[in-house]
Amino acid sequence: MIVDAHCHLSLDPAVLARHMIRSKRAGIDRTILLAPHATDYLRTNRLVARMASQYPETFIGFVFVHPERDRGRVAGIVDRAVCDWRCAGIKVHGGDVDMASIAMQSTMFDEICRVASRRRLPVLIDVAGWPRIVERLAANFPNAAIIVAHLGSFADDWTAQRTTMRLMRRFPNVYADTSGVRRFDTVDWAVQFAGPDKVLFGSDGPWLHPELELSKIKLLGLRVADERLILGGNALRLIQKSDLADGTPNRRVLTPTYAAHDRTKPLPIVEG
Repeated sequence: MIVDAHCHLSLDPAVLARHMIRSKRAGIDRTILLAPHATDYLRTNRLVARMASQYPETFIGFVFVHPERDRGRVAGIVDRAVCDWRCAGIKVHGGDVDMASIAMQSTMFDEICRVASRRRLPVLIDVAGWPRIVERLAANFPNAAIIVAHLGSFADDWTAQRTTMRLMRRFPNVYADTSGVRRFDTVDWAVQFAGPDKVLFGSDGPWLHPELELSKIKLLGLRVADERLILGGNALRLIQKSDLADGTPNRRVLTPTYAAHDRTKPLPIVEG
């Protein structure tokens, strides 16, 4: 099964419809649906929940949380999203705040990760080029699976992507998705350095073409088992660890599955 771990709802239904036609043609079976950037995440989260409810065999909803505006009420927002809307994860975007000013003390995201840890929900976070904030979060909230969007930088910042790879290898609860990573070799290096169990395929649709993003994985020439992990197995595993209804934390701790991967390989050094 192929799972797109990073796709946004468009407020124009025709845009999302075109994307889903492309996804179906590409062979994508399930899509994790996220709200777009908005001034009212309550409204857009409801739209995501509606789509996931109407098309449960296609969409898996994540609830979008604003780290500043939703401060002090994240638990209530997430509990409602999980219990009433069946959301299976949390999305947060560094573009909603001044990342440069908080990069060294990322307590702004603690509340979100605390709730995610209680619920065993994965957190998909766009760090906006500041992956260092993940280091503290991963250490303090080991039961929260943190998925770094765009391998740390949609802007193709190799330094940020390199840092993300190091964090993926160091922490068992740090992952990354491949959406929007332009340099083909960067995706390959992430798989080789951190392991196929730490990488998730994502398209960042409907803004990017799902078949193009999918080809970045299929052209790597991976073993079938490793490719299956990246294309859907990892996403499904993280979602299945979550508490989707009764609010009772399952006591399973996220543990690495490194046995089949050589983690002694050095991280490539490139110019540019």
